[in-house]
Amino acid sequence: MTTAMESTLHQRRTVGDLLNQLGGVSADRVRLIPAPGTATEQDAINNPLCELVDGTLVEKPLGFNESVLAVIIARVVANFVVSRKLGLVAITDGMFRVSPGQLRMPDVSYTSWARIPRDVQSLAAPDLSPDLAIEILSPANTVREMERKRQDYFAGGTRLIWIVHPDARTVDVYLSGQSEPAVLREQDSLDGFDVLPGFSHSIAAIFAEAQRPAEQV
Repeated sequence: MTTAMESTLHQRRTVGDLLNQLGGVSADRVRLIPAPGTATEQDAINNPLCELVDGTLVEKPLGFNESVLAVIIARVVANFVVSRKLGLVAITDGMFRVSPGQLRMPDVSYTSWARIPRDVQSLAAPDLSPDLAIEILSPANTVREMERKRQDYFAGGTRLIWIVHPDARTVDVYLSGQSEPAVLREQDSLDGFDVLPGFSHSIAAIFAEAQRPAEQV
């Protein structure tokens, strides 16, 4: 039974409390319809590019450069995955139910066939977290928001996360069970570890592909 004090605290809940709970995201990324805390999975499915976090629809930040990098990385990963018939690669609107009521949309994801439901083609959001989740950071993303995302992914079964920093041209690599990332720079290469055994790709090559060729400058 809810006590009078608990009821009073609930009534005093502010917008600031909500934004803090969501990881310090900006208010303009939070959908007010349906009301925060009442949104359902179907609401998220009906609202493209919105994740469902604690019953609240939160818009994913959009950006041209982030989208370009996501396509480049998705193609690189998909070429490796498809040629070896390892699983499926999805892009931003590929939604995952990482836990009940929590829907996440990594910018790029890889999921092995062993973990993919047989009826996945008919599902708007499979009940799992991808083996590899890749997020391309936007200026609108916050440190705490990304920390919460990582926790959600790993809790759902993700084993490897790449966080790409376009401005710094670095990639933070998180393995399940590790709290601190390996920070890779342009001179380094991405490694698939035991999630994508044998995968390796130059970080410099990824960023170079998103740049205008020298002969067209």
